[in-house]
Amino acid sequence: MKILVIGGSVFLGRAFAQEAIARGHNVSVFNRGKSGPDIQGAENLRGDRENSTDLEALAAAGPWDAVIDTSGFHPRTVGQSARALSGRAGTYLFVSSFHAYADWPAGPVDEGSARHVCPPDAAVEDVPGNALKAGCERAVEKYFEGDTCILNPGLIVGPRETPGRLLWWLERTARGGEVLAPGRSDRTVQLVDARDIAAFGLDLLEASAAGRYLVTGPKDTTTLGELLELCARVTGAGARPVWADEDFLMDQGVGPWTELPFWALEQPAMAGAWEASPAKAVAAGLRCRPLAETVADTWEWLRERGPSETPYRQGDVPLGIDPDKEREVLRIWQAKAGA
Repeated sequence: MKILVIGGSVFLGRAFAQEAIARGHNVSVFNRGKSGPDIQGAENLRGDRENSTDLEALAAAGPWDAVIDTSGFHPRTVGQSARALSGRAGTYLFVSSFHAYADWPAGPVDEGSARHVCPPDAAVEDVPGNALKAGCERAVEKYFEGDTCILNPGLIVGPRETPGRLLWWLERTARGGEVLAPGRSDRTVQLVDARDIAAFGLDLLEASAAGRYLVTGPKDTTTLGELLELCARVTGAGARPVWADEDFLMDQGVGPWTELPFWALEQPAMAGAWEASPAKAVAAGLRCRPLAETVADTWEWLRERGPSETPYRQGDVPLGIDPDKEREVLRIWQAKAGA
């Protein structure tokens, strides 16, 4: 197949491009050349998807059997790409997220769940941030004349991860000592490796499949305690998790989801964070590698890369608790436990 990847220089886009090349497909990647190195074995096309002239040149470089868009965040921008490439590709595969669903993370979701209200031509300032992915999906569905395939991933991890949730936990356990851990060690989590999303997406394209697929790890099989144990094992620094009650952590001003990544409060607003159903994707061929493999591969890549020059972030919010704050919260918790 001839495949165009919009983005393709970092994390999920790179995973798609490398998997497609490994399968023998003819791959072009379109990006500004600023976020990551070129993909070996691909045709690297330079341009900005927000520039109409660049999009016209991109369309002229086709046609393709499929377009894979992993870097669409704004409905108007995605709509411009979908219009420019309409008629120049057979299928448009758009990678969205759980955030497109109005009920997530408060409740469980699947492919039939209601999406946020967001028009396909919305500007960033028009709607809340969590609704933008729903607008991006509608832009593809409205403006691309051809088959569309929408993937809705949950929390994505693996080598080259962004924004760095698993990377932060690996670096924290690599420092050793007592590690502040949130809530219950047996709370389940759902994570999916970027490489498994790429393999599944390409399987769909090769089978000429279309439609919507919620893509995440299986429910009720992996706990946060097991994840931290895996991090401690691969880093080998003797880190010891100290599990603190989440009400206590909230009283201490510790932020769920950001200061302690993967911590979803067991409260109504986040009750469905780890309850999504990937059943349709699994029936269509999604296969998730063992989390132990993902953690080990991510640590190996992280050691080769070295420390990040900037803090990991979710949007504008830094990820990870400050070491001094962590020590103080641990001190208070242990004093309380020993009282």
